[in-house]
Amino acid sequence: MAASAPDATSTPPAPRRWGGLLVRAASAIVLAPLVLGALWFGYPWLDLVAALAAPVMVSECVRLTPRRPLRRLAAIVYVLAALVALLWLRHQPQSGRETVLWIVVCVWATDIGAYFLGKLAGGMKLAPRISPGKTWSGLIGGVCWSAVASAAMGLVFQLGETLTLALIGAALAVVAQAGDLLESAAKRDAGVKDSGTLIPGHGGLLDRVDGLVAVLVAVALARLALGGNWPWA
Repeated sequence: MAASAPDATSTPPAPRRWGGLLVRAASAIVLAPLVLGALWFGYPWLDLVAALAAPVMVSECVRLTPRRPLRRLAAIVYVLAALVALLWLRHQPQSGRETVLWIVVCVWATDIGAYFLGKLAGGMKLAPRISPGKTWSGLIGGVCWSAVASAAMGLVFQLGETLTLALIGAALAVVAQAGDLLESAAKRDAGVKDSGTLIPGHGGLLDRVDGLVAVLVAVALARLALGGNWPWA
């Protein structure tokens, strides 16, 4: 007996809202302690991480900029500037450890807040031509979570003004999302889904640190402009 044809009026099953979350979480569980350990102990571990990351990030920049030598050069300068900023900020004699931990926690909070609120609330797309999955609700979630995380880190370290740090954290979330969109635009221009395949569930290294790269550069420039104790004073 022949199987009945599928109902023409039926709709295909919706994609799983939380698809890929388990793999992403597993990768984070493995990598987060290594990153935090390197940030906490600093030299030589963080310097080793930066030395290992540099060629990977450069090679991914090359992959994302085929036949665009000027854009490739700019991308390489950008990612290497972020690594220099990371090492410079961490090796500051005053509050270097606190500063880089604060940056990383704010970026992670941005990613988590944007991911979960964006999935739950959905709504209007943030930049549909660049990254169709990002929404304004996700941006709002990232901003709120980063603001809370920034203020909390100030309380933990007993440094900085709580309200000021919350506002700075919100601004860093916007910078991180801008860095994410910048890499998304590069991937779309190159016709690739990910910058690489290094990290399961995330793609390449740049896919994981695109927001962090932007924030590191921004914080380093702000500290150069506003003084060596920023944002703590």
